[in-house]
Order: sequence, then C-alpha cells, then structure tokens
Amino acid sequence: MSKEFVLQAELRAENEQGKGASRRLRRENKVPAIIYGADKDAQAITLKHNELIRNLMEEAFYSQIITVDFGQRKEKVILRDLQRHPSRPVVLHADLQRIKEGEALNMVVPLHFINEESCIGVKMQGGAISHAMTEVEVNCLPKDLPEYIEVDMQNVEKGCTVHLSELKLPQGVTLLALAHGEDHDLAVASVYGPAGGSSSSSASDAEAPVEGEAD
Repeated sequence: MSKEFVLQAELRAENEQGKGASRRLRRENKVPAIIYGADKDAQAITLKHNELIRNLMEEAFYSQIITVDFGQRKEKVILRDLQRHPSRPVVLHADLQRIKEGEALNMVVPLHFINEESCIGVKMQGGAISHAMTEVEVNCLPKDLPEYIEVDMQNVEKGCTVHLSELKLPQGVTLLALAHGEDHDLAVASVYGPAGGSSSSSASDAEAPVEGEAD
C-alpha cells in the first residue's frame, strides 16, 4: 500500500508575495509555493520547510498524490517542480498541481529492478546487468497511479534486452512512450558479457603442454 503524504500549508497574502517576501519566509523556515490546475485559480501558499524536506527523502513523494492540508479544507496535488539552493540543503520554491479524480494525468515514476542476483544471464552465464533507464512516464487516473514499476530480470539471458513493451503494468496504466509507435519501444535493461572467452579457459590453454615438447 502506498504511503499517504500530507503537507501543512497556509495561503499567502499579497503582501507576502514577491522576492523580498519570499526571502523573509525562508528565514522563518518556510517555503513559498504555488498551487494551480483543475480549472481553479492559482494560489500562492506557504509550506513548512522541515516537513517538506522530510517528505523529499521518500522516493514515492515525487510520483504520488499529496494532500495539502489548509486546516479547514484539503486539496489533492502532485509535485510538478522544485527549486533548490545550488549549494545548501534548502528548498527555495515548489510548484504543486491540483488533480481531478476522473481525469488522467502524466507522471514520471521510478523503476524497481528485481531478481537481479538470480538473473539467468548473470548467475548461470556470467553476464552483467546494465540499466538503460531508471524511470518512465505513465498515463493513468489518479487512483491508478503506481508508486513504482517493477522490472523482473529473473529470466533474462546474456545478450538479451528488456524493452518498454515487456514491462508488466498495473491495470489502467499505460506508457506514454509506446503511444508514439514501435520506434519508441526503448531498451530498459540488458544483460551483457565479455566479448572474448573467459580468462580461466585462456589460462588453462596457456598451461597445457604442446605436442612434441619434452617432458
């Protein structure tokens, strides 16, 4: 079950907007943010910096539905953009997009690679796994939004590649890339091996006596 994320928020008055006001908010350990979408007016809001930082440490926070709690009302949003300080662990600004329960959305979700240690191409054939991507963009209703998508490497042999079309998707979820045609069926991961023979066989050949040599 996906974790529920909640952010406490306050509306910002007009005199709390602008660069000077934003700097004052940051000194008070607050984050200026904007909430928009769902056919409603955009609103300037304020988030608690420490609470936001704690949530940002969770991988799922970037791809899951977030509840913004204003006290007397709540709104469902997704994180669309984040501005960080270039050298300090400080969030400067956040963009939050409202969602509509019955309206599909596009969202980038992470890939989780499983059964890599028991992968046939690795365990039995001496290959190694290479990841071509670590996340994918999906389209689905908010209720169907996955926390992540698994890539099962169990039966992948050396020299083989897993493509987007081979991923097992939850019901109601599609990959945006595949909507553009077969040319966009990109590689997700592959198992590769050394071009030549193994070093052990080469060493054995070197040590084997050549016919005609003296004992």
